[in-house]
Amino acid sequence: MADTRHTKVLIIGSGPAGYTAGVYASRAMLEPILVQGMEPGGQLTTTTDVENWPGHSEIQGPDLMINMETHSRAMGTEIISDLITSLDMTKRPFTAQSDSGTVYTADAVILATGARAKWLGLESEEKFKGFGVSACATCDGFFYRGQEIVVIGGGNTAVEEALFLTNFASKVTLIHRRDELRSEKILEDRLMKNEKITPLWFHELVEVVGDENPLGVTAVRAKHVETGEITEIPCKGVFVAIGHAPANELVKDTLETHMGGYVKTAPDSTATSIPGIFAAGDLTDHKYRQAVTSAGMGCMAALEAERFLAELGDGTE
Repeated sequence: MADTRHTKVLIIGSGPAGYTAGVYASRAMLEPILVQGMEPGGQLTTTTDVENWPGHSEIQGPDLMINMETHSRAMGTEIISDLITSLDMTKRPFTAQSDSGTVYTADAVILATGARAKWLGLESEEKFKGFGVSACATCDGFFYRGQEIVVIGGGNTAVEEALFLTNFASKVTLIHRRDELRSEKILEDRLMKNEKITPLWFHELVEVVGDENPLGVTAVRAKHVETGEITEIPCKGVFVAIGHAPANELVKDTLETHMGGYVKTAPDSTATSIPGIFAAGDLTDHKYRQAVTSAGMGCMAALEAERFLAELGDGTE
């Protein structure tokens, strides 16, 4: 028979939002349980140098997440290596089924499952992730000062990334499989007027080329979608900007979402469309997608969960 565990606050997800929620919920004496999920630490575990986390001029992404996990655990969060496979939000206490078979019941739930960058699925792309291939210009653009780089995509994300990267790069090549952008007109105008950006129309990335020791990108190969002709473009960085997908599998059919599946929260709040369910971090943030803003929302979610439970008295209906 499966074990059943009850907690006042169940935190699902273990990125900056989840671990920060654990710190604040623990300080509120709520004795939270945090279930880490499939990728403990989230997207930052695939990042190398992090230079925009306050208090650290430079820290490795995996080290930062280990520090946050350690902090959350030290405050009193019970952190469990497991995966929540389903969540029943129709009545309180809420019920979560895990991959291990354990059933968790909770008076409040903080969703911090994050979002995942969309990738092309190339073997060479996977090989150089974190070593020249990135999906976050604001995270990694700084490392390519004076270098030639490539951006893949044609929507708002790609154009914004390309424009941002001109602050650092000597040249930005935007590779898009069509001959027109899908971005907002104002962004397109800015891109076309920027002398550092060269669009490469009707092309798709087929291979990332690089050195083995040390591992690093030296070029990309792009194929013309009509003729099949291959063009090799020298570069030191490749930014895949074809969008992000919120990890909303648990709640997409129950909670109100918007902007392509991001969980919708009340203004200036982490409260979702179901009382007692809170969402923080990249699961709800389609705009900033930064570790520091995710951590801030994790704090908000824990404080709001504390107030929600206080208003209920003993935590029961």
